[in-house]
Amino acid sequence: MTNPLNANWFTEVCDYGGSAFSLKLKENGHIHHEKSEFQSIDIYDTEKYGKLMVIDGFTMVTSLENFIYHEMMAHLALFSHPEPKKVVVIGGGDCGTLREVLRHDSVEKAWQIEIDERVTRLSEEHFPELCESNNDSRAELLFADGIKWIAEADTGSIDVIIVDSTDPVGPAEGLFNEAFFKQCYRVLSKQGILVQQGESPLIHMKLIKEMHDALKNAGFQQTKVAPFPQPIYPTGFWSATLVAKNLDLDTFREEAAMNKSFSTKYYNAGIHKGALATPQFILDSLD
Repeated sequence: MTNPLNANWFTEVCDYGGSAFSLKLKENGHIHHEKSEFQSIDIYDTEKYGKLMVIDGFTMVTSLENFIYHEMMAHLALFSHPEPKKVVVIGGGDCGTLREVLRHDSVEKAWQIEIDERVTRLSEEHFPELCESNNDSRAELLFADGIKWIAEADTGSIDVIIVDSTDPVGPAEGLFNEAFFKQCYRVLSKQGILVQQGESPLIHMKLIKEMHDALKNAGFQQTKVAPFPQPIYPTGFWSATLVAKNLDLDTFREEAAMNKSFSTKYYNAGIHKGALATPQFILDSLD
């Protein structure tokens, strides 16, 4: 929503968290609005954060800080897997997570399954830096229902599944339940990894606990919460949930992360180590 006191600010009010987050806009900073088949999409031009994408009134991505989220969603999983070759991104329409996945030379094929093509087309226009790998020969962009795609995928065919979704409402609601997680477990290879955007541990711990219970019921024995800063989301403190088949997530390919062949802005081997140290209040809540 736009702050009624000052039209030069975009404000997202989080009633659930009892907070609000605002970004100051440039003059005439509301540069695009449309209603797609699935949702309302707005693009703003801000003074300090660059471009801002808003879906159904919720901040999604900005030019300034998106690298934190995209790098953590991709590299925690891919450096934990011994040799990730086949990767699926569910959602992720801004294409930033796909870009990070394709930085890994071991990846032979990466599918992005985004239900709303307009999110990707607007990202190509307003966030071209996030879409620079869209034409990679290993990438396949599909505009379809990710839940249906996973349900129809071959058993044991995917090494890493990344669920880069919006909050568990609307089109993303079915990405947080046991039925979907069971299909992911089936589709993952012997040492497959699933990573799901995990909401804010400060205000969504009940949802996180329910998600972890559902993951365990689906067959995943070890679950990890990896928190990281996320300035534009409620509380500024977000997380990724990682689970795996027949793989210890307390270890990762540390030497490979230290000597990676590509540059990052946030992720490195030390950050990965730190992400494995779960804050005590999260451990207590999940116990």
